[in-house]
Amino acid sequence: MSTISTAAIAFVANRVHALCLRDSLPFHGWHHVSFVRDKSVEFSRLNGSDTAVVETAALVHDVNYLVRRNSVAAAGSDLRRTILTEAGLRHGLIDRIDALVDEAEMRTRHRGISLEAQALSDADTLFKALPVTPVVLAHKYLAENGVSLRELADKIVGEQRDAHDEGFYFYSPAAAAAYSRWATANLELWACIRESLDDPTVERLLSAVV
Repeated sequence: MSTISTAAIAFVANRVHALCLRDSLPFHGWHHVSFVRDKSVEFSRLNGSDTAVVETAALVHDVNYLVRRNSVAAAGSDLRRTILTEAGLRHGLIDRIDALVDEAEMRTRHRGISLEAQALSDADTLFKALPVTPVVLAHKYLAENGVSLRELADKIVGEQRDAHDEGFYFYSPAAAAAYSRWATANLELWACIRESLDDPTVERLLSAVV
């Protein structure tokens, strides 16, 4: 049974919300955190994992972007631990949540991660696979992290293709059934974007309009 109280989770949420408002992250801001939090709780209840731990991890999973743009999850460890300590969590839980965030990260996750990491990963992965993300949010990722369209396409295809092809893009059977079509279409789109950037005519077009 989790020892994370509702009050502690509320403290973490308020703290992260305030930091997101202060730094105004266009992609990894509170809108992203809220989505991942809500879906993590949903997936956690489906797979029987510790929902309070998953919810807390979801709230702090991207604080690395508050520390350094275009960074990996581990870059947020100190800030993550500070927030959790201020919320009154014991050291063992802080260690567990910090490790859970790293475990669920897209670029390194694997088939055998914990149930808690699966719930968090599925929520974060779904945000990436949403049909609206490349249309409404991709340009915000570019601006936030100072990367090129080619770099983003390489990152998405490079990090997500193996998990998709090997059958653990989503861990939850319900998530896989509901969202795999979106994931497949999203990956195909980004693969096509990457291919198109090799066309000199497309490169000239982008140079003229970006």
